[in-house]
Amino acid sequence: MPAFPTLLNPSILMAKLTLDDLDLRGKRVLIRVDFNVPLKENEDGSREVADDTRIRAALPTIRAVLERGGKAILMSHLGRPKGKPDPGLSLAPVAKHLERLLGRPVVFVPETVGERARAAVARLPEGGVLLLENTRFNPGEKANDPDFARALASLGDVYVNDAFGTAHRAHASTEGITHFVRQAAMGYLLQREVEYLGRVLENPDHPFTAVLGGAKVSDKIGVIENLLDRVEHLLVGGAMSYTFLKALGRGVGASRVEDDKLDVARALFEKAGGKIKLPFDHVAATAFDNDAPHHVVTGDIPDGEMGLDVGPATVATYRSILLKSRTIVWNGPMGVFEMPNYARGTFAVAEALAEATKQGALTIVGGGDSVAAINQSGYEKAVSHVSTGGGAMLEFLEGKTLPGIAALTDV
Repeated sequence: MPAFPTLLNPSILMAKLTLDDLDLRGKRVLIRVDFNVPLKENEDGSREVADDTRIRAALPTIRAVLERGGKAILMSHLGRPKGKPDPGLSLAPVAKHLERLLGRPVVFVPETVGERARAAVARLPEGGVLLLENTRFNPGEKANDPDFARALASLGDVYVNDAFGTAHRAHASTEGITHFVRQAAMGYLLQREVEYLGRVLENPDHPFTAVLGGAKVSDKIGVIENLLDRVEHLLVGGAMSYTFLKALGRGVGASRVEDDKLDVARALFEKAGGKIKLPFDHVAATAFDNDAPHHVVTGDIPDGEMGLDVGPATVATYRSILLKSRTIVWNGPMGVFEMPNYARGTFAVAEALAEATKQGALTIVGGGDSVAAINQSGYEKAVSHVSTGGGAMLEFLEGKTLPGIAALTDV
């Protein structure tokens, strides 16, 4: 059984096969995981995993395959090696870390396809685990080359995609491979992501509030357009709020603005009919520096100063809206939360989501900075769902078809 509650009817899952639909006994199970994790270098030059959140997220699927008598053959990318081997981006340290988490040996193969990979898979016993080298060491991965996809597929009997973070990419190990296997299914992590995010789009409880922050309006245009008819409130923070404010004729000083998106921001605000809420006070500073002189500004930001966080009155207003919401999606920080003096707004949102969850709201957090913020605040287990995919989550919320999901086998 999946290690999470069923939220929706099967239509949300796009009628795709799931891990529980597969007979795994004695099968070579190719699993596309997302082990694109940060590594740190030790004094002796060795590397180790700095944050294993994504590795832990894949454990339920891996363990289910092993418990049901399958052989787990794992594939992942790591970083951007530009289609050729890069020792600094090898998955070897990840294999060692996974071995500790699973409490069993993990065979690491220093290539993705080829004779060594085939031989290692052939030797793998029932219940064994094997991790192939970084898929992006081969130029055929990002090119979705059919020959590379076919070679990957030949290593397994069935395919499971559990990498939501790459589901929006049509790469060989996410999309191409499905054309050369008899069955391609969703793993538990991917299924969980689709169920939670699908509920937001198709069956949200109301009031529904979206919280969008970060640097660029341009990154969120599609999401805003797709959510406007679904939400009661769209709370905006981060640098993107200054593009909206400038578009509406407000003074933003030296704050970061996308001047080429002013017309788009103005049109979105007008189309929203009052649903888009913008900060009305700010923590402003004279420089992009935690130690720079800073103060709370209500209304226009003076020339020579920049907004680096939402102000306390905005925090109070946003918090009040969030605590009255039944569905909340959060993507993007409210300010430069990496600097303590500009972190209050972002951490206040995290706290409000945790309180709303206690009151029965469905709360979803996604995007690299928002996930980092919810983790730093200590509330990561106090919300309904923390998404493992930033770009994939945004494209899903835009209503786009994700190639890595669409390519899976229909039920």
